[in-house]
Amino acid sequence: MGEEVQNTLQHMIYNGKILYAMDVLLEDVSDEIKIGYTSDQMAWVRKYQSDIWSWFIQENLLYSTDWNRIQKYFSEAPFTPELGERNESAPKLGSYMGWMIVRRYMEKHPQETLKTLFAKTDAQQIMEASKFKGK
Repeated sequence: MGEEVQNTLQHMIYNGKILYAMDVLLEDVSDEIKIGYTSDQMAWVRKYQSDIWSWFIQENLLYSTDWNRIQKYFSEAPFTPELGERNESAPKLGSYMGWMIVRRYMEKHPQETLKTLFAKTDAQQIMEASKFKGK
């Protein structure tokens, strides 16, 4: 049997869980270091977070399984093509947004542990339960 094809949201939540685990385990480490952003990239992603979310929705990216199209939102490139002027956008926007969804989910479900979070495999359910709307 072949592996199940992953959509963007599944990649987002998977990477978001890993970054959230860093929040728990490395509480004194800055978000920039956890995700590998410069301070300018972190400032950019925080400023445009709701616009980035709108882009993912508007472009129907959450449920896309076209890896050639979506991999740019998870790669270590110096910026994300299509977003931001003069290549100022932060890279790995899919991972960042997944992180924000998982953070919101865990805020709303304080009874959850890292173990129970990682046991949940339904990315759609995590996103819906987070009530994340881009902010």
